[in-house]
Amino acid sequence: MRIRIGRRTAAVVGTAAAIVLAGATPALAATGTVHTDSGAPLTVRSAPSTGATSTGTIADGTAVTIDCQTTGETVTGKYGTSNIWDHVPGGYITDTYVYTGSDGRIAPDCTNTPPATACSTSGLGDPNTCAQAVTKAKSRVHTNYDSSYDGWCDRINAQNYGFSASGSTTAYVHWTQIPAAYKHAGSTDVPAGGLAFFSNGGAGHTMISIGGGYFLSNDIHGAGTYTQTTISEIKTKWGQTYLGWAQPWFKVNH
Repeated sequence: MRIRIGRRTAAVVGTAAAIVLAGATPALAATGTVHTDSGAPLTVRSAPSTGATSTGTIADGTAVTIDCQTTGETVTGKYGTSNIWDHVPGGYITDTYVYTGSDGRIAPDCTNTPPATACSTSGLGDPNTCAQAVTKAKSRVHTNYDSSYDGWCDRINAQNYGFSASGSTTAYVHWTQIPAAYKHAGSTDVPAGGLAFFSNGGAGHTMISIGGGYFLSNDIHGAGTYTQTTISEIKTKWGQTYLGWAQPWFKVNH
């Protein structure tokens, strides 16, 4: 087990096709961009149907993180006719108004209940949104050794959100500094962009959720790497105790 996981911290419009890592079969969550015919906002629904209750709207041109996809009501929209629905923070949107670069599925199946709480940077002052942070994290995936990733989990999360450092000395200290209102102790229902935290009696560990129960973490598949993993793998392989997840609150900004 590696023990340098939380080393001391140093002072979109676009499409992300699902990435499949060597030796890993599940696809990552994906990113798309909402485009409506009229420029009007797209309605988010509580279920994959136009008749389901509205849970909000997403402005035309907004980049979104797609946690998972499922089949539902067939809808005709800007990008054709389809029964694919995308789960984004807050609910479901029809895939026919989302540019993903593919006519098919690009994210995991919604086999589990979507996260009850969405990732949000509201009031936190983060340079990047949750969706932008997930996109950045996925662009950094690599399996070769990189010294800037070896042991720097907390700094990596901060960089995904647009900071150069987190402002906390270790991942565990970061967890203790986050106000209770932004923490979900013990919950494994982590939305894309949420930060998962672990304790090992020392520096601890943290990683970013990419949705669908999957995360991106440094070191878990080799020192200095940045690859897809799960909460279970961190607990089993490293013997870490899972603490819970938190919204992207960073000491450097408070």
